[in-house]
Amino acid sequence: MDLGISGKRALVTASSKGLGRGCAEALAAAGCDLVLNARGAEALEATAEAIRAAYGVSVEAVAADVTGEDGRAQVLEVAGQVDILVTNAGGPPPGMWTDWEREDFIGALDANMLTPIALMKAQLPGMMERGWGRVVNITSVSVKAPVAVLGLSNAARAGLTGYVAGTARQVASSGVTINNLLPGIHATDRMISLDAGAAAREGITVDEARATRLATIPTGKYGSAADFGATCAFLCSQQAQFIVGQNVLLDGGATNLSM
Repeated sequence: MDLGISGKRALVTASSKGLGRGCAEALAAAGCDLVLNARGAEALEATAEAIRAAYGVSVEAVAADVTGEDGRAQVLEVAGQVDILVTNAGGPPPGMWTDWEREDFIGALDANMLTPIALMKAQLPGMMERGWGRVVNITSVSVKAPVAVLGLSNAARAGLTGYVAGTARQVASSGVTINNLLPGIHATDRMISLDAGAAAREGITVDEARATRLATIPTGKYGSAADFGATCAFLCSQQAQFIVGQNVLLDGGATNLSM
């Protein structure tokens, strides 16, 4: 399918690997020029070079901490006005409610709620003025089914979801859509970390922890970054113009919701 976005300019944060990279590659395959951002310069530049070579699109890489004002300003200066914004950030660490203090919640809010909001506020006016734009926020399945050990993530991502619910409907008449992608368990570094944490807590091997987690997924496997990216690219397409303010689950059927 021709997504109708060839030549569009996209900013994808936390895109040197994992789900962010999957989104970046899918957008590049659709013909989008990219601005990629991550903290680690070496991995980021390697990803940028690989995408340039594979898809022949323009790729600019900005190594910066986008959760801070200085880093965000650096990224936005390079990006300028984009047509597509994909926000992504690694989730805060798991733990128990007794582990977290105010500063832990502030850190989670900065990374997983306030930074996506700041990026949207920077890009939405230009999108609205031109009459076209796409925003996709990578959040988490936890906004539909909170995960006990991910309290920091539950709280911050739920806040972003609430913000998007209203904002998406306020900008839709200008040709701009905002939607959220809610990943379940995907084969990324984040899942390696969570599997290792579960193994340590339960006194089992990582393979045993992974097998237990796989048993909760009806498809019997972890999701792939490539498939996740393809869904992101579709939400950014011309054909997705009637999808507004939605929270799209990609979890292999693990979350059984009645509505």
